[in-house]
Amino acid sequence: MSEHEQTAKSLPENAYRELKEGEEYKPVLPANQKFPEVTTWSLGMGLLMAVIFSAAAAYSGLKIGQVFEAAIPISIIAVGASAALRKKHALSQNVIIQSIGASSGVIVAGAVFTIPGLYILQAKYPEIEVDFWQIFFSSLLGGFLGILFLIPFRKYFVKDMHGKLPFPEATATTEILMTGEKGGSQAKLLVLSGIIGGLFDFCFSAFKLWSEEITTRIIPAGEMLAMKAKMVFKLNVSALIFSFGYLIGLRYALIIASGSLLSWFVLIPLVNEIGNIVAAAGGEGAVNPFAAMSAEEIFKLYVRPIGIGAIAMAGIIGIIKSSGVIGSAFKLAAGVGKKTAQEKPVRTQTDLKMTFVMLLIFFTLIAIFLFLMFGVKITLLQAIVALVTVFVVSFLFTTVAANAIAIVGSNPVSGMTLMTLILSSVILVSVGLKGWQGMVSALIIGGIVCTALSMAGGFVTDLKVGYWLGTTPAKQQTYKFLGTLVSAATVGAVIFILNKAYGFVQTPEHPDPMVAPQANAMAAIIQPLMSGTGVSWVLLGIGAIISIIVNWLKISPLAFALGMFIPLQLNTPLVIGGLLNNWFSKSTKNEKLANARVQRGILISSGFIAGAALFGVIGAFIIFFSNDGNFLNFNIWTDMHSAGPQIVAILAFLALLGYFAWEAFKAKEND
Repeated sequence: MSEHEQTAKSLPENAYRELKEGEEYKPVLPANQKFPEVTTWSLGMGLLMAVIFSAAAAYSGLKIGQVFEAAIPISIIAVGASAALRKKHALSQNVIIQSIGASSGVIVAGAVFTIPGLYILQAKYPEIEVDFWQIFFSSLLGGFLGILFLIPFRKYFVKDMHGKLPFPEATATTEILMTGEKGGSQAKLLVLSGIIGGLFDFCFSAFKLWSEEITTRIIPAGEMLAMKAKMVFKLNVSALIFSFGYLIGLRYALIIASGSLLSWFVLIPLVNEIGNIVAAAGGEGAVNPFAAMSAEEIFKLYVRPIGIGAIAMAGIIGIIKSSGVIGSAFKLAAGVGKKTAQEKPVRTQTDLKMTFVMLLIFFTLIAIFLFLMFGVKITLLQAIVALVTVFVVSFLFTTVAANAIAIVGSNPVSGMTLMTLILSSVILVSVGLKGWQGMVSALIIGGIVCTALSMAGGFVTDLKVGYWLGTTPAKQQTYKFLGTLVSAATVGAVIFILNKAYGFVQTPEHPDPMVAPQANAMAAIIQPLMSGTGVSWVLLGIGAIISIIVNWLKISPLAFALGMFIPLQLNTPLVIGGLLNNWFSKSTKNEKLANARVQRGILISSGFIAGAALFGVIGAFIIFFSNDGNFLNFNIWTDMHSAGPQIVAILAFLALLGYFAWEAFKAKEND
């Protein structure tokens, strides 16, 4: 038998479920064989993908506030290019292409949430100087921290928790990469599903043929309920979102949706009703201060902070629960764990040496200190305090970010970054750092931490994909640094150029600036914080108490808190996907046939996610080159929030669900 034996054409039966006692998971690429992973082809393609998708994602994030996940479209391109060129042993190389290239999305998410805030503040404070190196180093150093802090937890998340965490994005990516091995009907189904899912989302996102959201406001009773009681139900019809729900499963989808329902059907109406009570008690002329506000405005100003507090406490609870893992990671890093010199780990469980990881962490922290000291120009004490803040928050929240991605496929990085900005601002003010210098320092710290958490969440997906397929973790870890370097340089250049071309603040020179919604929010939060006001600790505390209660009920506090924080319309579709998964699994007493239907559903939903993401990239490029966000708009509707486009959306969504079920039920017992 040759060194590169024939690999399996499908994932093992126990890939997605918990292992029985004594059972072992054996990846697609056998651990006792070597495969070409880092080659000229995989390295070159990975870096090319990092550049292209960094530019596209940065533009998309600053234009519309959404950063698409790059891992899935990159996987499709890798599989397609490898097949077209008939590359041998493509699977192991495609994992590396995806891992290097996917650095783009996570670096962009970290950068566009915070760094443009410097330009926004610069409009009010001309003393602030912003250059390419500030953007580059905050992205680069944050990305390095995220990689290094996650490595000690790789085994826990991807191996020890096998089958206990759904990893929806990693599942979709893995299924896509496996189509290169399976070929035939499975590859055709993935491509067909990708085209259908991508075109479906493109119809509302670019063509504007129907509304992206369905709300109860389209009926008179619903509009009245929204106005008087501030109660409104919303559903996003994206093929991508409900497909995530299918991969997550019904249990987690219901937990997330329950958090959302608490925010939108309890807390928002409660805030409004308190206003009514206060107005009634105030006598004639007294007015409910919330009456003129929409449910969305109440959510943004008063309820979302409760969600932030809940996420922060869920993170603390997660840290406490995983204290044993954190402790063992420290022991491993310090070299005081059990000696396993005689037990050399198999190829598929080989990480970078912990001594090397600790050394890199030390040098990265030194680089961050020098960057803060000389790049931001603060005092020695302030630089030390800032460094400690970056280290502690990044390390503790790394497990939260990884856990969130593993559970829902969505990283609450903006919520954790908001919490970081609040904490760091309060700490920096206590050591005398105020005014515009304090704002710059807080945003730089937020940028580093945000990128670290974004990287940790994204990288755990790469490592899980590698675990399922059987690549070498140490190689993924090594070359992730290179992908981060290229992505950080690209993002720095793109943000710098976009500011010159469009700006982020409306001025006579830039009448139609980039929206940069997250960065605007961060800048708005920092300004009052630096004067010692503007944070409702009570609301954050209420969220923290909710997470504690939910944890007592043995419900995942992070999943529930994510539901409270993420807008309702992005959570309700998850339940539909979860219900479909549950229906398929119970659709027949024949377990093999039921499992085949569920597996076929995973392939279809993976295709939907892939297609929607890939078409999102195409849309971003079209907007970029046309410089017109409505370039493809058919202009059928004068108001996309009216009843007409929403009714069409309902019919289109039902048709999509019908296709999904019809296609899944075509599965055969031996599939």
